[in-house]
Amino acid sequence: MSLLAIDIGSSRCKAVAFAANGEILAQHARAYSPDFPAPSHAEMNPEIFWQAVCRCTQAVSKTLSDPVRAMCMSSHGETFVPVDGSNEPIGPAILNQDNRAAEEAEWLERTIGRKKLFQTTGLVAHPMYPVPKILWLRKYRPDIFRPSVRFLTVIGYVLSRLGLPPYVDYSLASRYLAFDIRKQCWSNEILAVTGIDTACLPVPVPAGTVAGVSAAGAEQLGLPAETIFVLGGHDQPCGALGVGAIASGRVADSMGTYECLLAVSDQPSLTDTALAASLNSCCHVVPGKFVTLAFFPSGIMVKWFHDLLYGKADGGSYPEGIPSNDQESACGKSVHYSTLEQDAPLGPTGICITPNLIGTCHPDFDPHARGVISGLGPNTTRSEIYKGILEGLACELRQMTDILAESVGDFRDIYVTGGGSQSALGLHLRAALSGRKLHVMECPEAVCLGSAILAGIAVGEYRNFEEAVKRVVRDAAIVSPNDAVAASYARQSRQYRHLRSALMADAGAEVQ
Repeated sequence: MSLLAIDIGSSRCKAVAFAANGEILAQHARAYSPDFPAPSHAEMNPEIFWQAVCRCTQAVSKTLSDPVRAMCMSSHGETFVPVDGSNEPIGPAILNQDNRAAEEAEWLERTIGRKKLFQTTGLVAHPMYPVPKILWLRKYRPDIFRPSVRFLTVIGYVLSRLGLPPYVDYSLASRYLAFDIRKQCWSNEILAVTGIDTACLPVPVPAGTVAGVSAAGAEQLGLPAETIFVLGGHDQPCGALGVGAIASGRVADSMGTYECLLAVSDQPSLTDTALAASLNSCCHVVPGKFVTLAFFPSGIMVKWFHDLLYGKADGGSYPEGIPSNDQESACGKSVHYSTLEQDAPLGPTGICITPNLIGTCHPDFDPHARGVISGLGPNTTRSEIYKGILEGLACELRQMTDILAESVGDFRDIYVTGGGSQSALGLHLRAALSGRKLHVMECPEAVCLGSAILAGIAVGEYRNFEEAVKRVVRDAAIVSPNDAVAASYARQSRQYRHLRSALMADAGAEVQ
């Protein structure tokens, strides 16, 4: 028996089959690219998601000696698909990176109130979320809005293609900007203000809910007819489960295109401190638990520098069939990274580099901010700039850990996964400058492992989350903070903070 996990990212889909002990039996990935039909628009034909799931699942299934007993899907958040009464798409999927609904997001915040909206949904208003975009469709694309019966998540759309109910779990429902995370239902107040009918949104249920069995759907995926389909959730909480973050006090770090710190708690963090830092509090995929997120652009900066030097052919997008994910694409497996790391100087570079190519995240969430490189000289080498980027990421992580600790309480250990965890230099800098101990996980596919745990509990392979984590989650290495290294970076860390503050002030002045 094997457990199949599918992670549907914004740029690729991955299928990973696990044994009950957490061993990876097979995996396959398929990349795709969004369309950008207009400024601030990002879309994709929903059929692309479906075909990617089919191809990945078929490729993995045919290599397994142990048949798949259960399949569970995770997905990136915010992307949604408008469908009619037969769950047929009315228009393209509108992706999470789409920012067309900025005015609608601002209107919602003004109408509901920033604090009220945050205390209900755990989110601050932003055009990435589905509700502002649904309002945009109603205003500018009535040809799509009027015939749309529901606005489904990507997972819900795939379930509908399998002939199963298009449920949404609480963690992905939390990303709509209309979900009451404490009551764990759609907010009547927010929907009344927006004029969106509850029936237009998918039915929310806990992650790990059995969606059903579909012999016809299983046949399309190349799976046994008796395969049980289990509802997964948002990729970040699934990844947290995959590193064992199931109880209050445990903090995960997913080092991908964005680096996301996630702290687990028994109650959502809805304090004024959390609001001031624009933190996200959402439902976990573990029942009765919540997660608080702090994140920043990370791997995107590393990949930008790599592509600037070497082009996108090596370390850019991965061809079909290469095991990969969004996290790996952020750091990459190119030999160039190893060379840059080996040639990096031993001490601080003195180069301050902010990774904000597409804006900042916490605490200011300024989309107008841009990355800055300060301290270049005539003899500066590419390896020094590369290390300067890693130093900047470590400085940014220090800021995020401090912000998160103010809301959830201090923590000394972080459980890391993703492409960034492949960089030994990056890990040592992060540990030293943040003052935290980093636990590098044995399984590189934490998101899929979390989904496999949900599948295993649903079919009785594991009695509960605690047993599952004990059986399948293991450390591969521990990187402890080095006080001497931290002391050597005291001056550069101060310079970084001053540079970032000045950058934010300049961006604010431009907006005004």
